[in-house]
Amino acid sequence: MIREFIYKYYIDPIEGGGAYTLVDTLTYALILIVAVFLIYRWMQRTGLAFDRQLLFATLPWVVFGGLARVVEDAGMLAAPWRYLLITPLIFFVIFFYAVVVLYLCHRLRGEGGVRVYGMVGLVSAAVVLVLLLWHGVTVTTIDLAVPAAILGLATVTGLALWALLRHGFGWEYASDRVYQVLIFGHMLDASATSYGIDLHPLGYVEQHVVGSSLIAATGTGFAMFPLKLLVLIPGIYILELYRREESATSFWHLIVLAMIVVGLAPGIRDMVRMLLYV
Repeated sequence: MIREFIYKYYIDPIEGGGAYTLVDTLTYALILIVAVFLIYRWMQRTGLAFDRQLLFATLPWVVFGGLARVVEDAGMLAAPWRYLLITPLIFFVIFFYAVVVLYLCHRLRGEGGVRVYGMVGLVSAAVVLVLLLWHGVTVTTIDLAVPAAILGLATVTGLALWALLRHGFGWEYASDRVYQVLIFGHMLDASATSYGIDLHPLGYVEQHVVGSSLIAATGTGFAMFPLKLLVLIPGIYILELYRREESATSFWHLIVLAMIVVGLAPGIRDMVRMLLYV
């Protein structure tokens, strides 16, 4: 019975690329929470503080993860290697790669290692992007109007939300670059989902449980925007309360990074996937 349960909710969706269920969604959310705590404990022991500088240095790795996921979408790898780039395995792959690079950079360069760590992530993302674009030129297609539309929509909605928080609610801290990245990442995710479902010729579908249920109920992918507002507005407010109490500790930065990841990474993946029509 246990084996059948594991195959039904975890292994079969990975092999078949099916939609997420409530069971695996809750499982992966729990894994994310545990991972953040374990990373925090590990950094405490190594003496490496997860501060603002390290958070921004990790952003290229988030982009790299989103791009790497498209490699599997495009069919550029055969089984069993392609399974390493499917959720949730890709999180462990990217995490292991990033942590090893961070550890080596910290040991070899000390405080200056954070910059090198960020550069390695940037180069990794650039290499994968070049490979994907080459695949688009030689195998599929490249439609530059897609990222232009998605990025434009994400920019407009991101600025609108920022203006609401900063001037409508009077939250001066909304101008913090960390929160701006968080807002843009989730607006990019909402924009890519909306465009893919309602406007893209291939007619993509939402695989996550909450999003797919809301889209089914409303009949439009643009329902992702109010869903994001319901998460981001109270989320940013709570984050700021915690930051004031804890003086922006490593754990606070890790929580913010985790929130950025769940928005920016799928947004990058969906946008590039639609760019290549895969």
